Amino acid sequence: MDDFVQLVSLLASTVRLSIPLILCALAGLFAERAGVVDIGLEGKMLAAAFAAGTVAALSGSAWIGLIAAIAVAIAFSLIHAFACITHRGNQVVSGMALNVLAVGLTAVLAFAWFREGGQTPTLSGAARFAPIVLPFAETIGQVPIIGPIYARLISGHNALVYLTVAIVPLVSFVIFKTRFGLRLRAVGENPHAVDTAGISVAWLRYRALICTGVLCGVAGSYLATAMASAFQREMTAGRGFLALAALIFGKWMPVPAVLACLLFAFADALQGRLQGVALPIVGVVPVQAIQALPYLLTVLLLAGFVGKAVAPKASGIPYAKEK
Repeated sequence: MDDFVQLVSLLASTVRLSIPLILCALAGLFAERAGVVDIGLEGKMLAAAFAAGTVAALSGSAWIGLIAAIAVAIAFSLIHAFACITHRGNQVVSGMALNVLAVGLTAVLAFAWFREGGQTPTLSGAARFAPIVLPFAETIGQVPIIGPIYARLISGHNALVYLTVAIVPLVSFVIFKTRFGLRLRAVGENPHAVDTAGISVAWLRYRALICTGVLCGVAGSYLATAMASAFQREMTAGRGFLALAALIFGKWMPVPAVLACLLFAFADALQGRLQGVALPIVGVVPVQAIQALPYLLTVLLLAGFVGKAVAPKASGIPYAKEK
């Protein structure tokens, strides 16, 4: 029974660690399906985390911090859109520029405003998203097998975790069951046909990147006000790139991308439990090797198991309206 409880705890950690990956992957889905390559997910999430940590510390409200995070991430998305859509700039260069800008700007502002070594003040109380205990969790928790699943795996997460669970089917519905989603997918495959139908390609792509900003904002807020208790320098730690890898591994489909995020998060949760543990034959593995496990898994999957991943045909190609 103890082993089962440990397994449930591992799965619960997997869920918590997967949230920023899932949100970021879905954010990238909107951009990539619209034909805009967005490797700036990392920078948008980092800027959003800084905004959330700063505003939550000053206002004492995690929800106000969430709104600030979304606003900042949308602003970064609009910069990316202005460079890539309006001025038809190189999308990869623009995304990397946003990443570099976010890393430098957040560290400088955090140090200048708070003088705490590049991080925001520690959050507590209403400034953080606290775990939510679902009804009857303590009572049902005593029941074998079902109890630990309900009390540890389903209950005890914060509001943003449950919000993300609702966002996944919502994004899938929007992409595949609405007129906006149909046009979004069409503009990523054949923008000329969309333009011929009298639909603005630029405006569709702008809206897609606004959706990207919203989801990156929620992901950044989760990092600073739910998963951690403050913003820390470069706290995204490559999660934006992992999310992009999950999106490619999932072949630009919502559910497979989410499953890939869960796999990467499981590797991350597992490495936290393997540190200092003596493994059969090899003994104690160096901490650095264990910490690299999620990233090694990403490389191995993309290199050997992803198969033929075909991106949207117009992905990365600036569109110029024919005169």
